[in-house]
Amino acid sequence: MKFLTSGKVKDLYNIDENTILFKFSDRVSAYDVKFNQDIPQKGEVLCKFAEFWFNKLDIPNHFIRRESDTEIVVKKMKMLPIECVVRGYFYGSLVSRWEKGEVNVPDGTDTTLAAKLPEPLFDPTTKSEHDIPIDKTKALDMNLVTEEQYNWLEKTSIDIYKKMASIANDVGFILADLKLEFGLLDGQITLGDSIGPDEYRLWPKDTFEIGKIQEAYDKQLLRDWLTANGYQKQFDDTRDAGNEPVAPEIPQEIISKMTERYVTAYEKLSGKSL
Repeated sequence: MKFLTSGKVKDLYNIDENTILFKFSDRVSAYDVKFNQDIPQKGEVLCKFAEFWFNKLDIPNHFIRRESDTEIVVKKMKMLPIECVVRGYFYGSLVSRWEKGEVNVPDGTDTTLAAKLPEPLFDPTTKSEHDIPIDKTKALDMNLVTEEQYNWLEKTSIDIYKKMASIANDVGFILADLKLEFGLLDGQITLGDSIGPDEYRLWPKDTFEIGKIQEAYDKQLLRDWLTANGYQKQFDDTRDAGNEPVAPEIPQEIISKMTERYVTAYEKLSGKSL
């Protein structure tokens, strides 16, 4: 096997001309900053979640098999340069972008924090070091996808979100939003990358309350700590000055809580022990 590249949380290895191995690590990043500390068991949870969701969703995908607790084998394909974000709730960056007038929400939308949107909203971004929100017009102007591909991605992403939200609801969770990636395999648009708590927000139903920051069973737990302690603003100010932010040390309490919640989410959704 030949090492190809390291992403934020996984390492890629070339197996042969048709297949790649994803090795999931315990690394963590937030607000496009990579942290020096690991989150124990995170890689195993991400790996097994990828297996779970790819097997659960009735759509062509690139998953072949799980190789170990932290490795999956997938088919090679040409990835589309667009991240397909679906939002079911008024939360996260959607709120700040709406406040700045950078994005429209459907008429009749309750703009209270964490309110459910009337219908899931397709809110894609570019794929880059710092993802940029786009709409259909921008996606076509930038030649990221064709109009036919964009329409297919919008409908399919929303359908996948609804299916996953239903599965989450059945075990006591709310799937607030979701990020998917697709590629071309033998000319067909195919679901790719991986799906897990680094790609969505997951909230427990029993503590859900509109108007407040929700309990996060995903990476949002780290983002919330960073925001509450002024690091998000610090990161933005550092980038505005033309420099790269330096990651602070994550408190052990946050690390332990993230491990516990990642494991709990996997075990409840999959019905399996880690």
